[in-house]
Amino acid sequence: MIPADLHNHTCISHGKDQASAMLAAAQKRGLAWYGFTEHSPLPSGYECPLYQGDLAWGFPSYVEEVLRLQAESSQPQVLLGLELDWLPDKQGYSIDLVRRWPFDYVLGSVHFLAGLPVGSPRSWGEDVGEEERYARYAAYYAETAALARSGLVHAVAHVDFIKIRCIESFRHWLSQTGSLDMVADALSAMKAAGVAMELSSAGLRRPCAEPYPGPAVMRLAADMGLPIVIGSDAHAASEVAAQFDYLEEYARSFGYRESLIFIQGQAQSLSF
Repeated sequence: MIPADLHNHTCISHGKDQASAMLAAAQKRGLAWYGFTEHSPLPSGYECPLYQGDLAWGFPSYVEEVLRLQAESSQPQVLLGLELDWLPDKQGYSIDLVRRWPFDYVLGSVHFLAGLPVGSPRSWGEDVGEEERYARYAAYYAETAALARSGLVHAVAHVDFIKIRCIESFRHWLSQTGSLDMVADALSAMKAAGVAMELSSAGLRRPCAEPYPGPAVMRLAADMGLPIVIGSDAHAASEVAAQFDYLEEYARSFGYRESLIFIQGQAQSLSF
């Protein structure tokens, strides 16, 4: 059994349930550790239409609530996390965010490329040709490497998230000469920086219908001994630890037998 779910959201951003309901679901599923990783408030010039209300206003209340649950809950033990958007032109803003609150860990995510939201279906219309798509994939992994080297994060979330709306095109790109080398460069940057890779069940619930990362990227990570954290990226109580049985079998097929958690920034291994 996977004992920890380190990627979870609440109704402060675009989740459906309050933190207390998410924790209650984690208790029912028998988790030993449960990490909240609400989305970081976005600076001026960036927006996510999915967010409900004003995330910048609500984020302090999220921290306060999670710290209260952390003090009250013994099973599972609660970790305070953050999902930080990688915005290379806003480094001062990001540094201030990760230093402002006592996070146990920070997950870094590449959701934007030069302001383009890569998870939006509007970013992958028929007018976006193969050459442009391939250029985006290459840029995505260059930014993932830069994120790993930034010193801001403990793990990188969903390292092939860019496939979410374009899975067939992405797979074709991976099969091209040199593409996996670009991915390997990003994973190597993570390994050199002591940054873990997230293994996530969220992709199983998305149009791409496979874990993050998919088999080709997972094999690269396993071959270089890149440590993993495990998350569901739950946005509702019903998604907490979703399909972790499948995820455990998937991880074991690549030789993984343990994952990491972070307590006040310090890594701890947990067997599954």
